[in-house]
Amino acid sequence: MIRSADLPLDMAPVVAFEDRYGAGFVDPWHAHDRAQLSFALSGVLTVNTDDASFVLPPNRAVWIPPQMNHQTICRSEVVFQVIYIDPRFDAEGKACRVFEVSPLLRALIGEVATFDCHYEMEGREASIVRLLLDEVDRMPSVPVHAELPSDRRLRRVCEAILADPGDTRDIDYWAKHAGMARRTFTRSFREETGMGLATWRRQVRVMEAASRIAAGESITTVAYDVGYDSPSAFTAMFHRTFGATPSAYCRR
Repeated sequence: MIRSADLPLDMAPVVAFEDRYGAGFVDPWHAHDRAQLSFALSGVLTVNTDDASFVLPPNRAVWIPPQMNHQTICRSEVVFQVIYIDPRFDAEGKACRVFEVSPLLRALIGEVATFDCHYEMEGREASIVRLLLDEVDRMPSVPVHAELPSDRRLRRVCEAILADPGDTRDIDYWAKHAGMARRTFTRSFREETGMGLATWRRQVRVMEAASRIAAGESITTVAYDVGYDSPSAFTAMFHRTFGATPSAYCRR
C-alpha cells in the first residue's frame, strides 16, 4: 500500500493511491502544493478547513484546493483513495466541496491508482486522467456542510457541538460558554455563519446522521443519538433536507 510520504517529488501531474487509518486517527492541520481529492471507500471521515466542516461517509469525496489548510479525523476505521492534482489541472478552482462519486468516477479513480507515479501524460494514461478530471468537474455537490466562524469564542461553541451533535443545551448555555451576552452571541453567530444557532445545529445533526446511516448504523439509534425525540421526527427532518427518507437514502 502506497502512502503520501512514499510518493516521489518528481511524480506525474496527477497521481492516486489507496490508504488506510484506524478509528480515532487525526491527521493534523496541514496543506498541500497540489489539489487533493479524497474518496472514502469504507468508514467515515471528517474534514475540517478554516471555514467549514465536512463529513465523508462511503462513496463520497471531498475536493481540497491547493494550499488550503485542513485537518482529517477518522471517525471509524477508514479505507480511502487519494488523488493529488497539479495546480495546472485544478479544474475545480478554489472552492472546497463534497460530492457523491458515480460508478464511472469510482472506476476511474481505481484505475489511476494502478498507474506508476512517473507515467507519461500522453497515450492511454493521459486520456483516463483527463476523463477523470472531467467527471470530477461534473459531479453535483452535496450541499450539507457546516460553516465555521472565525471568532475563537464562537468557534469553541461550534467545535463542542460538532463533537456531540445530540447535545440539547439551549442558546443561553452556549452564549455563557462563549463568554458573550445572549444578544451579542446571536448577532455574531448569524453574521459569521449566515444562520442562527438552531439552524446551524440542525445542519450538523443531519451531517452526522447521513454519515452514520451511510455507514450502516440503525436509523432509530442514530435518530436518538443526534438529539431527536422520535424516529418519526428525525425522518421528517431528514426528508426535508435530502428529499428522501433515511432508508431510501441508504439504499441510494
